[in-house]
Amino acid sequence: MVLLAAAIFSKDGKALLSRQFVEMTRIRIEGLLTAFPKLIGTDEKISDKTKSIQNWKQHTFVETESVRYVYQPLEKLYVLLLTTKASNILEDLETLRLFAKVIPEYSRSLDEYDIKENIFDIIFAFDEIVALGYRENVNLAQIRTFTDMDSHEEKVFLAVRENQEKEAKEKMKLKAKELQAKRENKGNNYRPGYSNTGFGSSTATTNSYLVPVASTEIDSSVKVSMTNKSIKSKPGSGNAMRLGGKTHVVENFVDQLKAEGVVVEQKDEKRTRGISGSSGHQIKVNQANDSVYVRIEEKLKIESSHDSGLSNMELMGILMLRVTNKENSMLSLKIDLGDSTQLQTHPNIDKKVFQATNVLQPKSNDKAFPVGQDIGLLKWRFQTQEEDQMPLIINCWPNKTSNGCSVNIEYELQKKTLDLHEVVISIPLPPNSGAPSLKDYDGEYSLDARKTHIQWVLQLIDAENSTGSMEFETKTGQVEDFFPIIVSFHSEQTYTGLKITEVLDSSRNPVTFGSDTSFISDKFEIA
Repeated sequence: MVLLAAAIFSKDGKALLSRQFVEMTRIRIEGLLTAFPKLIGTDEKISDKTKSIQNWKQHTFVETESVRYVYQPLEKLYVLLLTTKASNILEDLETLRLFAKVIPEYSRSLDEYDIKENIFDIIFAFDEIVALGYRENVNLAQIRTFTDMDSHEEKVFLAVRENQEKEAKEKMKLKAKELQAKRENKGNNYRPGYSNTGFGSSTATTNSYLVPVASTEIDSSVKVSMTNKSIKSKPGSGNAMRLGGKTHVVENFVDQLKAEGVVVEQKDEKRTRGISGSSGHQIKVNQANDSVYVRIEEKLKIESSHDSGLSNMELMGILMLRVTNKENSMLSLKIDLGDSTQLQTHPNIDKKVFQATNVLQPKSNDKAFPVGQDIGLLKWRFQTQEEDQMPLIINCWPNKTSNGCSVNIEYELQKKTLDLHEVVISIPLPPNSGAPSLKDYDGEYSLDARKTHIQWVLQLIDAENSTGSMEFETKTGQVEDFFPIIVSFHSEQTYTGLKITEVLDSSRNPVTFGSDTSFISDKFEIA
């Protein structure tokens, strides 16, 4: 068999896609494709060799003097193969059926728009079926695997680029701190609306802009919105602000703006700590700017089966420390370990002290914490196959009915100490089933663009909202079509309960520190 080309036509005779597998001129392939709608649209005999082919509605191939057209209707489309007349018609039909099975994998709605949206994916799949005009020995599952295969080189490239971006951000932060330190030493006279030329005051009429106040940290969290009333500065005033000045300077400036009709808005940062000034006004400062910053991360991997239950559950955790002030390079961190197991400390941590007192501290002054970089001090791991250890259980019950399938799915929070945010349960839908019919559900739901998955979204699952369910029906499908189910969520509490209780300096005095805790589902799959 020699397969010349494969194409997809709309029912009105428009060629949507064509893939040539042998070398052909553009004029020739365009001429062959243009002739196809005319051939299947006539009841007349084509040649002496096709006397039995009189109506395209009853037959799936037609011949001309040079080529054979083998085609199959597929809802609103035609799938077409161009072969030589010497090819085996039975092999042609078998190959055509495989092409017809591949197309719905990448174009669920089987219309002109969806074909164009996924044209490259379909072409790549076609290339897995035929190479240099000859059929490859592959099936639908192998084609799906080959086209979805991850690229190791791409992963390496993305990892390198991510590290470069992180390094660039860290350098920017250090540079900003250096500039801030210089301004603290030299001072910086700045007044909004004041003329830089020194020739008197100017009037600011802009409706909204940012004004730097006290330091670069506060500048990022205080927004000054101007009313239509203009603000005139007083030249020669002795109250010029200095970057890095004391908090009461900021308070006086904020009070002055309010008195002149300026609306001062304060952003509600997710991770902030309060600094109270003399006037009682509170300004939020991002904790990432603290001289001591602790980050605790836990990632969960769950592999489960709807038939046999939990296959494996693995929890990986890490505690990261960042010190930006050299004076705090000799710290002691008191840890509440919670239920964490299989602990592993950094080589420069005093293991004896940690085992006896749950305190993380350097072995000696020579092993002080590095300044200006993140360092992992503690790792922990937990692995089990017991279902009662899962933080969240998902049960899905698809049932075959005379009209399609009825699906009941429910969740139950087993670890009541956790608050799971933005929980998304992604359930695949059968091919060509269209939008499901929802009967009853908690939370919210949405369909992806191709209608291949239904996304069950729950903004919060906690002890007060620990159970919920969803019920929907589809027009087609088998039980296996609704798996694998993918679950994602994040939490601000750790699964193990590990946390920092206190940070002390070398003189055993408490140190103010910023912290960030996260627990996320790295992989949660029910196959």
